[in-house]
Amino acid sequence: MKRLSLAAFALLAALLLPACATRLTIPYDLSPEELIQLAQEASDRNRFNHALQYYEAVLDRNPGNLDLVVNAEYEIGFILYRQRNFFQAKAWLNHLLERYDAPGGEMLPEKFRVLAVIILGRIEERETRRFGGRR
Repeated sequence: MKRLSLAAFALLAALLLPACATRLTIPYDLSPEELIQLAQEASDRNRFNHALQYYEAVLDRNPGNLDLVVNAEYEIGFILYRQRNFFQAKAWLNHLLERYDAPGGEMLPEKFRVLAVIILGRIEERETRRFGGRR
């Protein structure tokens, strides 16, 4: 599985979220749990750009809480997958998996690693079918 460099990931992240059609004003007094709930509700209503912005707020406001970070990074990757933006989904999910390979990664919630591997496998299968093994 090919990994994206941190610099390339940062550039990809910078390009992704500003492209959202409507920027939300997200109150600063919302807890991370409230932001995640709003993101999930937006995603359930197929308002993916809003969901991405809520998860971006989780990342921006809680950079030291790796449990929240891996949750938000997985969800962003999954939303991109649902939007069929496989290139960016792979970048986010591979970056997430790098966290699990880093020191302290064994302390992160295992479910997001497992889910990321599943989604990356689905993308790989799709690309194999589409390109006949050539990429």
